[in-house]
Amino acid sequence: MHEGRRDVERGDRTRRSVVEASGATRAAAVTTLPPGGSVPGPVPGTGTVEPRSVANRSTDRAALDSGARTRSGPPAADESRQAGGGTAAAGQERGSAGDHVVGAGSASTGPADEDSTDPATVDPVGRPSVRRTLGLGAGLLGLGLVLLVAVLAGLAVGAKPIPFSVVLDAFTHDGFWTFDAADGDHLVVREMRLPRTLLGILAGVALGVAGALMQGVTRNPLADPGILGVNAGAAFFLVTAISVLGVTTLTGYVWFGFAGAAVSVVVIYGIAAMGREGATPLKLALAGAAMNAALLSLTTAVLITDSAAFDRFRFWQVGALAGRGMDVVVQALPFILAGLLLALVCGRVLNALSLGEDLARSLGRRVGRDRLLVLIAVVVLCGTATAAAGPIGFIGLAVPHVARLITGPDYRWILAYSALLAPILLLTADILGRVVANPGELQVGVVTAVLGAPLFIALIRRRRLLEL
Repeated sequence: MHEGRRDVERGDRTRRSVVEASGATRAAAVTTLPPGGSVPGPVPGTGTVEPRSVANRSTDRAALDSGARTRSGPPAADESRQAGGGTAAAGQERGSAGDHVVGAGSASTGPADEDSTDPATVDPVGRPSVRRTLGLGAGLLGLGLVLLVAVLAGLAVGAKPIPFSVVLDAFTHDGFWTFDAADGDHLVVREMRLPRTLLGILAGVALGVAGALMQGVTRNPLADPGILGVNAGAAFFLVTAISVLGVTTLTGYVWFGFAGAAVSVVVIYGIAAMGREGATPLKLALAGAAMNAALLSLTTAVLITDSAAFDRFRFWQVGALAGRGMDVVVQALPFILAGLLLALVCGRVLNALSLGEDLARSLGRRVGRDRLLVLIAVVVLCGTATAAAGPIGFIGLAVPHVARLITGPDYRWILAYSALLAPILLLTADILGRVVANPGELQVGVVTAVLGAPLFIALIRRRRLLEL
């Protein structure tokens, strides 16, 4: 009987030790509660740990108190400390496993964070790669060769075709830049076709670059230099000069046309700049449309009352390269060169403005000053071209879209390609005008409208080109 009682007492001590160890383990777990307020517990059948909700915390504390009350001596405390150490070790193992999981996640997401673009396309700072730059540069070189062919064709093709050998001899007869004044073909090349070809290059470059600048500064895909009243202002001043001042020479037309274009743009910009927002693209377009309508009505009123002025004006109004001498080319050259220098500065400016005014300001751009700089370049380029050759349509409207299709949204390349594509189109239109109406000719403004309208219709069907 005594042996049975001893067995019962040993069993009771074993149960008390187990209860105390369990209470100590829960105490260690409660003291290391995570910030979310949940106690980890095992998920049955899985061997994993899941958080216990805050609602179960009272049950845990009750078990803890029960274990503390049944504590009876140092051996139980030692067992409690061992159990707590085991729990801490388990926590460390879980933390180590978590670190391994995080590390594995970092390793798995590493390749996704890397730039997935082809290094041959974009370099580490996001600039165009060498391959793309070389490709666009090769495209410019190719367009330069096409322009050279168009120039040679412009000197050789006309009502009277002239062989290329005679064209070359007209520039190297007795040395460089000499010709035979007694030779009729030499006179045709040097006195008639050379000035109109050079003027076609200058006017084409000016109109193409001015159109790209206008579309960039207004962020309007249908913008051309005429939207700022350049053509309307030049026409009104020219009609006034013919009717009131009696100007009859083409040289006089150039200066009055340029002055009218400049005054019109200054007035339109002043109107658009009123208000807190300044000269926004929308206000520029609206002010330009209103000014165009007003100047057109005034020009029509003058022409109706003066038939002589109308007869002189209509020759300029149609837009032509014929009949212009080297004096017009010499007068237009410095203005167009100055405008092109300004346009070179405007490439980065337009790239910033194309991101929107707020983002451009966050990049450190002074939007008002930048927009004014672009408009000055437009006035100089388009005003000079319009004054010298008359209002020639569709060049400044369609050519920038073709350039954008080739180069993408970078205005530095758009301006460069527009400067080559526009004179190619203008000289081609001039050559076609001589051929299709032989022995007469169609003025270049008529041919560019015929060629430009279908081209622009095809371009606007590509909807992504209209997103500036």
